[in-house]
Amino acid sequence: MKINGGIRYCEKGLTASLRAMHVQSELIGMYNENVTGFDKIGYQRKDPIVSSFTEYIGIHGLSQTIDDKVGRIAMSDNPLDLALANKGYFQTQTAEGVKLTRDGRFKLDKSGNLLTLEDGQVLSNAGTPIKLPIVPEKIEDVKVNAKGMVSVLNRKTNKFEQAGCIGVVDTNGVLVMDPQVKQGYNEYSNVALQNEFISMMPVIRNFEANRQIFMIQNQNLQKVISQLGTTS
Repeated sequence: MKINGGIRYCEKGLTASLRAMHVQSELIGMYNENVTGFDKIGYQRKDPIVSSFTEYIGIHGLSQTIDDKVGRIAMSDNPLDLALANKGYFQTQTAEGVKLTRDGRFKLDKSGNLLTLEDGQVLSNAGTPIKLPIVPEKIEDVKVNAKGMVSVLNRKTNKFEQAGCIGVVDTNGVLVMDPQVKQGYNEYSNVALQNEFISMMPVIRNFEANRQIFMIQNQNLQKVISQLGTTS
């Protein structure tokens, strides 16, 4: 006696074409999100990942990873705009908890607290909010060095007083020892538009191919149904 074993997978062509178009639409959406984020400060490119079984399980086989390469750094007119020349993230305290961001556009409130544009508190490497010991007369009196140490000029004593060191961490929450903070700069996205369009083209072609196959199968199915109706 001979026993044969194995896995056989059979499904209708219409279903396979629809699933493929759904997956390709999701991929196009991911690339479009990167294109949209090209000029966003602090945006990091999303890299789509297609698993081995996406052909059978559809969009559930798709996932994303974050491209953590440093983006384009450009000079800013605001001394409280900070950019990271190395990998890492600023820690901010929000109503939803601690969040990580590479958007270093900060501001000061009337009490001297260092805040994000959304009023989240910027945290130090000790995990506490950064607050200046004195409110500066001019925003230019605030200095941030490459390590992230924030100081403010006391014009009465003509000396700088330290407010704390900005906490820059990696994705695991470990402090980055050399974040290379650049004061007066913004970091734009790490998206290269030409690469996004090149990556999108084969996906669009596959979508169109599956669309054509779907239409052919649908027309053939309609003919069969029509002929069956005539013969009956």
